Amino acid sequence: MESKTIQLLDVVALTVDLPQCNLQKGQVGTVVEILAEGAAFEVEFSDPNTGQTYESLGLRSEQIMVLHFEPVSLNRT
Repeated sequence: MESKTIQLLDVVALTVDLPQCNLQKGQVGTVVEILAEGAAFEVEFSDPNTGQTYESLGLRSEQIMVLHFEPVSLNRT
């Protein structure tokens, strides 16, 4: 299965705990910048009620996964 390239403004979830940032696996954020020619991403984590950012940090692609809100066609051969 081909994985989707992470894009600007994608909604993502952490795949790892980051205790030094008070973030845990599964927390949801938004990609706000693509770094190092797509090797890393600035992800912003915000309070859903106030919209206030509580953390923003650079993450590698293996630390996040893109969330899908619609059915995805899987081309299996």
